[in-house]
Amino acid sequence: MTIQQYQDTYIQQNFANRIGGENYGKDTNIYKFEKIKRAKAAAKAAHPDVELIDMGVGEPDEMADAGIVAKLAEEAAKPENRGYADNGIQDFKEAAAQYLKDVFNVDGIDANTEVVHSIGSKPALAMLPSCFINPGDVTIMTVPGYPVLGTHTKYLGGEVFNVQLTKENNFLPDLSSIPEDICKRAKLLYLNYPNNPTGAAATAAFFEEVVAWAKQHEVIVVHDAPYAALTYDGVKPLSFLSVPGAKDVGVELHSLSKSYNMTGWRIGFVAGNPLIVKAFSDVKDNNDSGQFIAIQKAAAYGLARPEITEKIAEKYSRRHNLLVSALNEIGFKAEKPKGSFFLYVEAPKGVKNGIEFTSGEDFSQYLIREKLISTVPWDDAGRFVRFSVTFQASGEAEEARVIADLKRRLTDVEFVF
Repeated sequence: MTIQQYQDTYIQQNFANRIGGENYGKDTNIYKFEKIKRAKAAAKAAHPDVELIDMGVGEPDEMADAGIVAKLAEEAAKPENRGYADNGIQDFKEAAAQYLKDVFNVDGIDANTEVVHSIGSKPALAMLPSCFINPGDVTIMTVPGYPVLGTHTKYLGGEVFNVQLTKENNFLPDLSSIPEDICKRAKLLYLNYPNNPTGAAATAAFFEEVVAWAKQHEVIVVHDAPYAALTYDGVKPLSFLSVPGAKDVGVELHSLSKSYNMTGWRIGFVAGNPLIVKAFSDVKDNNDSGQFIAIQKAAAYGLARPEITEKIAEKYSRRHNLLVSALNEIGFKAEKPKGSFFLYVEAPKGVKNGIEFTSGEDFSQYLIREKLISTVPWDDAGRFVRFSVTFQASGEAEEARVIADLKRRLTDVEFVF
């Protein structure tokens, strides 16, 4: 039987309301990443001889460091590493605590009680609401942003309150704009810096404001920091936990996916307030049995070598320079981010004497369809598109060629800004 045929059976009536109830699967709206996927397939079919320049995927374009890969192979061959890891091994916890000290100048993290590994940041974000959210509780999210913490808040009967990130406020949330009644019901505040998709970086002063606000309103801060070590042009990596009082109000999530090219390895950690870490560990213990010990040991090897990330950051910085320069010569108002591999730019209004773009999605679809350039639209805080400098290119000469090709494709028409 097909899915459509099963929709006429009792299975369809038994879906939980949190995912749509009896209407699950009948929604005809297409998720924007699915639209991009379909548009890319159609563009490739229509122009099989033209290279698709993919700047939409937020995933590293290179393998993990050879030393990390070798360490995985070495540890995977040891019989003592074959079993369940549960809430993690001591080697990884100690490496994570030392990494926070070495890279972010975070002192006093207790590897025994204030660090626990996660199978990447996404599962950690999915599980944290189970520690705190009861029906009617509020999670404060920023938009644009990564929705997982909010999604699971809703699954648990909680509510989400969105705070807009605007260019005028340097894509930092205006905490004073949050209504008092929301503050009273809020349990969690989600932050993500350097930010996806805007590339904006936080400051120590902003984090100090967050700590004071969280203490005033008794809200727990979840700082999602997968790009924290990817900073450019002399900007030092900044951890929320480096700010006085941060450990009193929250935790920080780190991942090796972006900073160590280990996306598919699924390894990260939660660090900070020991009571929150303990609660997360208990919930986690009822969700998974831990990441493969060999992966944890390979990750510990990487965390002890932050120069691996520094080299990766140099590549992304170089690519950002090329992309920003090319876009600005065309007429965009692109600003190099202080961190992350994302470049967030406002879409043009249209093509002179041609098509109009009423949204970032209109422009993004046009780029894929007409120029075979893939980006991601973000319309929930303005008419923006996100470029990612994780495009496929081996070496500096190839990077320059890709950007030159992108510029050529975008200059055979005149955009209206």
